[in-house]
Amino acid sequence: MPRTSLIVLVACFVLGNSGWNPSRGATEDERPIVFNRDIRPILSDNCLFCHGPDPSDRRGDLRLDVLEEARADRGGYRVIDVEDPEASELLYRITSQDELDRMPPPDSGKELSGDQIALLRRWIAEGAEDQPHWSFVPLSRPPVPDVNATDWPANPIDRFLLARIEAEGHSPAPEADPVTLGRRLALDLTGLPPRRADLDRLLRDGGAGGYERFVGELLASPRFGERMAILWLDLVRYADTVGYHGDQEHHATPYRDYVIRAFNENMPFDRFTREQLAGDLLPDATIDQRVASGYNRLLQTTHEGGAQDGEYLAKYAADRVRNVSTVWLGATMGCAECHDHKYDPYSQREFYQLAAFFADLDQRGAYPGPDATPTVRAPEIDVLDPIDRHALREVERAIEALKASEGDPDELEGLESRREDIASRSRRMMVSVSVEPRATRVLARGDWMDTTGAVVEPGVPAVLPDLERSTSTSTSTSRANRLDLARWLTQPDHPLTARVFVNRLWNQVFGRGLSRSLDDTGMQGELPSHPELLDWLAVEFVESGWDVKHMIRLMVTSRAYRQSSVPDPAILTADPNNDLFARQSRFRLPAEVIRDQALAISGLLVEELGGVSARPYQPKGYYANLNFPKREYQADTGLGQYRRGVYVHWQRQFLHPMLRAFDAPTREECTTRRPSSNTPIGALTLLNDPSFVEAARVLAARVLQESEGSDHDRLAIAWRSALIREPNASELAALQRLLDASRARYEGDPASASAICSTGMAGVPEPIDRVELAAWTAVCRALLNLHETITRF
Repeated sequence: MPRTSLIVLVACFVLGNSGWNPSRGATEDERPIVFNRDIRPILSDNCLFCHGPDPSDRRGDLRLDVLEEARADRGGYRVIDVEDPEASELLYRITSQDELDRMPPPDSGKELSGDQIALLRRWIAEGAEDQPHWSFVPLSRPPVPDVNATDWPANPIDRFLLARIEAEGHSPAPEADPVTLGRRLALDLTGLPPRRADLDRLLRDGGAGGYERFVGELLASPRFGERMAILWLDLVRYADTVGYHGDQEHHATPYRDYVIRAFNENMPFDRFTREQLAGDLLPDATIDQRVASGYNRLLQTTHEGGAQDGEYLAKYAADRVRNVSTVWLGATMGCAECHDHKYDPYSQREFYQLAAFFADLDQRGAYPGPDATPTVRAPEIDVLDPIDRHALREVERAIEALKASEGDPDELEGLESRREDIASRSRRMMVSVSVEPRATRVLARGDWMDTTGAVVEPGVPAVLPDLERSTSTSTSTSRANRLDLARWLTQPDHPLTARVFVNRLWNQVFGRGLSRSLDDTGMQGELPSHPELLDWLAVEFVESGWDVKHMIRLMVTSRAYRQSSVPDPAILTADPNNDLFARQSRFRLPAEVIRDQALAISGLLVEELGGVSARPYQPKGYYANLNFPKREYQADTGLGQYRRGVYVHWQRQFLHPMLRAFDAPTREECTTRRPSSNTPIGALTLLNDPSFVEAARVLAARVLQESEGSDHDRLAIAWRSALIREPNASELAALQRLLDASRARYEGDPASASAICSTGMAGVPEPIDRVELAAWTAVCRALLNLHETITRF
């Protein structure tokens, strides 16, 4: 292929499209080479560890991440010789049979395949054109492509996807049936199954108008913020305990509630960023902004006697760099703590420059109180939630008015009692307070005891846009601060922040990101399957005013979102990983949503926003090995037992067993994607965890109370309650067999029936027969354990 044609093609695909094949049916040899898609991954995986950005281990004074060096004359030869491709030293080295010359070296454990060698040979022969790495290219809105099936797209998202689907010779999947689609929407946007009345209205209204109204209702629901908070709390490693050593509790729950409110109120993401990184530095910072600044205090801390202050201050600095860079940049800057990054253009000096932004935080390295829980991690403030704050102001005004008018003393006493009651509901919260910044040094190999490294000031990686100082927060001599950092992260010309966040939103509603690498936008990350679509969405996010609900609405109202997740055999063979998004995804629900759904199905769920952490039933003795101090877990005995999973107490070292069984993270580090395991432990948890047994029992009692019909009618009610859809004949027959067998078992063992009926705090309605209730509980336990129940389709 002529080199000029390749250059035109690359320009058309915005410096690195992915996988789009403009020549339908073209073979691999005919397909134009795109550097970011075809060549960069080979070099990154096999070469850059020794020939990349890190000078400390660079071999042969050669960089293959800067191809100008590889093309340069090296005293009579070139590593890449586009004038005489077969003379390229690169080709000789990767094909050499001499172990001393062959690259990668045999002892590296890496070896190029024949296809990779052929691809490199062809690339050099065609001119060895390279491209900037996709994630560092400045954002610009690409044109929306034309498509043949013009009646299919509902918005630009569909046109980007359909253009490639058509180019590959395929068609989108048909739309999912309304019941499946209603359940999918409700689970994705609220983490709860749809209410029957809402689903009936969706089925009745039909059409785009009814669907979009349903989307709007779900986005306006207080449950939306609770669902979105799961994503964010994983990213910022929110937990109720300190993590290290004794894993004592700390004061953090108001921050969790702030996150939920922010998503519910659709707080612009740039403001959300500023308040968390630097809420305390904002002019006239409000209580909520100070609570938001608690983000800087969420990391693991130690309260161990004898711990070294300097050691842990260094640990905290590195932790903050890892978290900020992963959450907002999708960057693996943690790899630059001890040396320059092996693959990406991040230096060790830049790692410590980023750490220096947080050197002003009022904190200790080693905190006192190894035998106290909850710990005291000053600075802390007392916080009432916004509703209580409003109520307190109203009561205080009423007290002042009553005193001024010399009103009824009994009424005054009642108001003062009310004031005390509201004030007693305050919670402690760790917050950020700025003090004189500590000196930040580059630590040789990350060694906190080596104080010979250069002192650095706050700064950002050179590969990214310059840091623009705000005139309201800086002087000509002052150093940059956390507020400057927050504003830099959301500058309109920043290439990473918007791309990273919309990719994670896409992952939440499509089951995978446009780039599967949710935590790595660097050389080792995966190129987006649709780079132009990702850029279009990122620009839309910025230009919308960083409007999160707008972006989610755009995604879920697309025809692509509404596709069936049942794959056509031909497309499954051609696109097994669904890179084309020619169908929807199906995936197991997150741990918290599995719990929430069981409580909602049973009718036990308490939909109460915010507050102290909930403590569900937990096996006795689970905390036996938790010391400093020894402690006994006390499960909630009130309505807290039935609150949503986002509020469950998060013990880093001993995460609740149900959450662990379904892959919830300990939140010691940032988590961008949870694994999804399929193990007997999960099934056993659904069958035997008291929360699920109780939910099944309460559902069974409801079925028995709501219907006096036949087993067939009651089984259908139970099935619809759990799975939303109607059961078929074979499914009802299987449930009937289970019901018959369970009746026989419990009629012969009434003691076991009584034991099942006494699980949990919820009472048993009279006059339900215990044997009958136990038999129906067995049926409902099976329903809550079905693959379909815990899967989003």
